[in-house]
Amino acid sequence: MRLTELRAALDAASLADEIGAVLADIFPLARSVTGGPNRATIDRLSELAPWTVTEVASGTPVLDWVVPDEWNVRAAWIADSTGRRLVDVADHPLHLVGYSRPFRGQLSRDGLDPHLHSLPDRPDLIPYRTGYYSDGWGFCLSERQRQTLGNGPFEVCVDVDLSPGSLTLASAAHPGESDEIVLVTTHLCHPAMANDNASGLAVIAVLNRLLAGVELRREHRLLVMPGTSGAITWLATHRDDADRVAAGLVLTGLGDPSPWTYKRSRAGDRVMDRAADAVLAGREARFVDFSPYGYDERQFCSPGFDLGVGRLTRGVHGEYPEYHTSGDDLAFVSTERMVESLLVILELLDAVERNHRPYNQLPHGEPQLGKRGLYSLTGGAIDSASVEMAYLWVLNLADGDHDLLSIAGRSGLSMDAIAEAARRLTEAGLLDSSPPV
Repeated sequence: MRLTELRAALDAASLADEIGAVLADIFPLARSVTGGPNRATIDRLSELAPWTVTEVASGTPVLDWVVPDEWNVRAAWIADSTGRRLVDVADHPLHLVGYSRPFRGQLSRDGLDPHLHSLPDRPDLIPYRTGYYSDGWGFCLSERQRQTLGNGPFEVCVDVDLSPGSLTLASAAHPGESDEIVLVTTHLCHPAMANDNASGLAVIAVLNRLLAGVELRREHRLLVMPGTSGAITWLATHRDDADRVAAGLVLTGLGDPSPWTYKRSRAGDRVMDRAADAVLAGREARFVDFSPYGYDERQFCSPGFDLGVGRLTRGVHGEYPEYHTSGDDLAFVSTERMVESLLVILELLDAVERNHRPYNQLPHGEPQLGKRGLYSLTGGAIDSASVEMAYLWVLNLADGDHDLLSIAGRSGLSMDAIAEAARRLTEAGLLDSSPPV
């Protein structure tokens, strides 16, 4: 089965059920750059299809970075003088600043306040904060909660383990006919946020299951890893694989109500960029040019690698009020929107898979299509008129200077129609992958 056939066979309702079950299980896990919750998340994803797990030891040099010590939380809370816990990480993983260092002691309100983080403009939401490379500790709470703390004294407990361990990477390789790689990644380091990043994790888990057994032209490599440090670690430890990446896609924020946003690769016109132009044409979507800020596309598109990796999201980081807060919960996302995102991802991968540079074998004048029975073969799911028009566009632009994606862009027709027309023209002997003699 090819990707095109897989797409036609999918049932959206069953996909929604599958994604929803994964999402509900992984949402509450307190993921970070390292630690047990990351491994527990991958274990849950592996229930759908296997992942290969690699542990990279703390202290390992990776490009200009070093793999950090592993961080695991046992308990963290703020209590009043009666022992009543006012803020407790057991109530919500966002209450503790990520990578907080151990602390135990009694503090006044003035001593506690510098360690507290809240959002006065969104008083009911708990913010997400991290301190990966600081030596401090802190708590996040809603502004309303902060205003009711009182004057203290407060008993503070940050019981965490920060010691040499490892950073966890998970990969799944679906082999292809060539050694080129199509890379699909999502990050693993955000606790208890449904859109950023549990939606990407749930979607890539189902994508991993769907790709099993599909006949592929290129290897499809799926990666689940912590943001920034995970991508840098993979690039440092897989330099040969990085050299084989022909196209790539970073996934995050796939379940919120926003339309799709595609962020172009550094080059701006690589095959995944042009696939996005073709697939998202006619849909509610926007395109943004590359910038060296965002998710892991900035690592893959760093100048020494300059891979053709774009990013697909719905809402963009920092542009919706729930971003990096407790408002990014299960009620904020929809499994139906996540299924729509999955289907778009599969269409993007299929467009990349089917893309090639054809040559018209009878380039002098328009070949007679009727005597080859092509006009009688235009039934089926793809619009007949589109395929008939696609015959003419493909034949005219199959000159060695255009691939199918560029023909789709030039003609304004869908990649499905162009690819189907090219398939039928090839079967009729009118197209080939080499120039005519």
